Amino acid sequence: MVHNQVDASQIQEMDTGEKRLNELGYKQELRREMTLFKTLAISFSTMTLFTGITPLYGSSLEYGGPASLVWGWVVVSFFTWFVGLAMAEICSSFPTTGSLYFWAAHLAGPKWGPFASWCCAWLETIGLIAGIGTQAYAGSQTLQSIILLCTGTNKGGGYLAPKWLFLCMYIGLTIIWAFLNTFALEVIAFIDIISIWWQVVGGTIIVIMLPLVALTTQSASYVFTNFKLNPEQTGISSKPYAVILSFLVSQYSLYGYDAAAHLTEETRGADKNGPIAILTSIGIISVFGWAYILALTFSIQDFSYLYDQNNETAGAFVPAQILYDAFHGRYHSSTGAIILLFIIWGSFFFGGLSITTSAARVVYALSRDQGVPFSSIWRKVHPKHKVPSNAVWLCAAICILLGLPILGVNVVFTAITSICTIGWVGGYAVPIFARMVMDEKDFKRGPFYLGKASRPVCLVAFLWICYTCSVFLLPTYYPISWNTFNYAPAALSVGLGLVMLWWVLDARKWFKGPVRNIETDHSGKV
Repeated sequence: MVHNQVDASQIQEMDTGEKRLNELGYKQELRREMTLFKTLAISFSTMTLFTGITPLYGSSLEYGGPASLVWGWVVVSFFTWFVGLAMAEICSSFPTTGSLYFWAAHLAGPKWGPFASWCCAWLETIGLIAGIGTQAYAGSQTLQSIILLCTGTNKGGGYLAPKWLFLCMYIGLTIIWAFLNTFALEVIAFIDIISIWWQVVGGTIIVIMLPLVALTTQSASYVFTNFKLNPEQTGISSKPYAVILSFLVSQYSLYGYDAAAHLTEETRGADKNGPIAILTSIGIISVFGWAYILALTFSIQDFSYLYDQNNETAGAFVPAQILYDAFHGRYHSSTGAIILLFIIWGSFFFGGLSITTSAARVVYALSRDQGVPFSSIWRKVHPKHKVPSNAVWLCAAICILLGLPILGVNVVFTAITSICTIGWVGGYAVPIFARMVMDEKDFKRGPFYLGKASRPVCLVAFLWICYTCSVFLLPTYYPISWNTFNYAPAALSVGLGLVMLWWVLDARKWFKGPVRNIETDHSGKV
């Protein structure tokens, strides 16, 4: 359907990103006010320094000891650069809010484009909405530890929030993020600028202060070479399997850099600044993340005590216990640990806010192309603030539903994390694979172009994504029981099965992928 026509003389005065958007068949509807720094701030906040490492640090350390955890970050960072480079090249060519699914549609060609964009859109949507849940859960877990330490610790009669209160914290965070996302984008961008400084300054403080405060620190040989299985706790006695599972913290932490792509319709010079934001985010997180892991690991006082259910943090949150041991050991007070935990909690808050922003943009873009039930509701843009507020609240509502099993299931975080990672990272695979197999002459180059290196980079990126998705389907503890069962495969099978069934029975007849809303002539000019 033709909604608007743009005069060619006007395009020449446009921002380069907006001009490219028009060439792709879309008119500018969202405000293009984001600078490179603001876009980088949101991308960095979505990846976040603490939110990936902190909740999974304890389990990854337990699988294989310090060495596999520390070197796992280096290995995963290396392969993440291949994914980032592949996505940066595509982002430079297609600076649209729909990002991944838009890329998939155009790169896969007219025959496979609709199906590719359908798969990509739903994988990404599932991953992003589950991503809000991971931040809400881990944020609530950190807040639970703060409350426990503030009220006297687990040994001193402190208050450990029960499941119903934990769920209330989870819901409360989700609602706050949705409420803030109903304001103009400048508000979110301003908060995310606070976030980037919060994480850089806060991260620097933790990385430097923690080893200095700890009464004793582990040796370099312990941190970099000690590999230790813990079959009594994990039930895993296979060294290769333990190493694979110890990498999960790094694989979970090192994604989210596509947030810059979701905001390209709102970013000035998006065809250049989008790729820069993606790659810069990966670089910053790679360095700071490894430093954070090293700070925690060097500061361990007693490995076995970290997991003791009778310790000061009830054995529920290993990083909190490391912080407590360091500050209480030197100052006989938990105040320092509480302050640093608050810095970490702030990172979860900012991360959840940014992921909510990204999730809403994806739902909005898919609704704009009629790929979501009741699309007319979710694609509405707030008349004053120019943000997709209905999409924001839809994401929040689904996220709350994902968290309801907290009341009766102990492995909710494992499942939500797996769903988030497989959906989010799996969505990367579709456009990268399409870019890899397409005819080079059909690819319209953007300012960031890999040239002959494109196909090898895409191949490595695609294989790494397939591996990452596979390992998040594995059982993480043995023997397998209802309390240790990773039900992500079952949940994903049901969810994706319904999406595919909808495609086969109905959607394939009418869903054509991204829908142009600017008239073009046969030469592709607007």
